[in-house]
Amino acid sequence: MTLDELRAKIDAIDAEILRLLNERARHAVAIGRIKSETETACYVPEREKLIFEALKEKNEGPLPNKAVLEIFREIISATRALERPISVAFLGPNDTFSHMAALRIFGAMAEYHPVTNVSDIFTEVERKRVDYGVVPVETSMGGGVSDTLDRFLTSDLKIVNEVLLHISQNLLSNSPLEEIVKVYSKNQPFVQCRLWLRSNLPNAELVETRSTAEAAQIAANEPGAAAIASDLAARTYNLGIVASSIEDAPHNFTRFFVIGRQMADPTGHDKTAILFAIKDKPGALYSLLQPLAKRGINLTRIESRPSQRQAWEYVFFVDLIGHAEEPEVREAIEELSPYCADIKILGSFPEGEPQE
Repeated sequence: MTLDELRAKIDAIDAEILRLLNERARHAVAIGRIKSETETACYVPEREKLIFEALKEKNEGPLPNKAVLEIFREIISATRALERPISVAFLGPNDTFSHMAALRIFGAMAEYHPVTNVSDIFTEVERKRVDYGVVPVETSMGGGVSDTLDRFLTSDLKIVNEVLLHISQNLLSNSPLEEIVKVYSKNQPFVQCRLWLRSNLPNAELVETRSTAEAAQIAANEPGAAAIASDLAARTYNLGIVASSIEDAPHNFTRFFVIGRQMADPTGHDKTAILFAIKDKPGALYSLLQPLAKRGINLTRIESRPSQRQAWEYVFFVDLIGHAEEPEVREAIEELSPYCADIKILGSFPEGEPQE
C-alpha cells in the first residue's frame, strides 16, 4: 500500500478507537452511579491489577507490554474521573519522585495535592479532605522510612496498593557539562550520585535544597547551574538532560504505599502488612514466627521500631505473601494473637511490580 493508503487505514482505526473509548466511558459512568448508590470506592486496585494482567497475557505486539500498560493506565484514569474525580495527597512539591509514584498509580486525571510531610498525608486522608495518600515506606538502599512506619502506629488507615519505583537520577541543566560550576539537589541524591559527581564534576559546588523540584527550578534560571532531579522535573522546568541515570547503584528502588479507608479484595497475587507488639518473654519472637513458618507463608520484610509508649519497647512491621482473607493467612494471624501485646492488620493489597 502507498503512504496515503496506510495513513487512511490509521485514520479509520483511530476513529474506531475513539468510538470504543467513548463506549467504555459510558459504561464507566453507569458503574459510577452504581458505586455511588452502594457507597463503593471508585478506586479499586484489585480490579485494575486483574485488567493489567489480562492485557499482558493478551498482548501479541508489536507494542511492548510497558507501552500497553501506560496507555491503559491513562484510559482508566480518564474514565475513573468520569465516575468521580479522585483526590490524592503526596509528599510535595510537584515533580518529585513521590509525585511520579502517584502518577504511576492514579494517572494524569486525578486531583493531586502536594503536602510538606508524611504525617500530613495521613491526616489529609483521615479527615477525608482527600481520598488517598501516597507515602514512601522503604528504599532498596536505605531501608524503612521511619516517618511513615511511625505514623501507622496511630492511624486506622489501610494500605490499599503499593508501587515499586525505580529511582533514576539525572543531571539537568541548560548549560553543557563543561560549563557547570554549581549543582543543586537534596542531600540524598548527592549521596546516591557521589561517585559520578566526583568523576565528572569534581570542582562543582554542591548546594543542598529542600527538594529536587526546587533544585530544578533554581537551575533553570541560573547559567552554569545544574540540578539532580527527575525527568519529570526536566519537562516541567524546560531543562535539558545533560546526563541520565547518574546514580552509583543501578538497582535503586523506592517502595510507596497507597493509603486509604478500604481493604482491597484478593487478586491471587497479594501481600499483607501487619504490625504487632510482642509480649516480653524469652523466645517470644521465635514463637510468633512459628505459625507463619509452619504454613509456608513467606515473609518479605520484618522491621522493628520503638513503640513510642515506653522506653525499650518495640513493635514489628511484617510483610507477608498472601491476603488476610485467605484461610492460611487468617489462621496464622489468629494463632499469633496469644503471643502479641497488640496486633493490627495494616492492609492487604495487590503485590507490586518494579516500575521503571
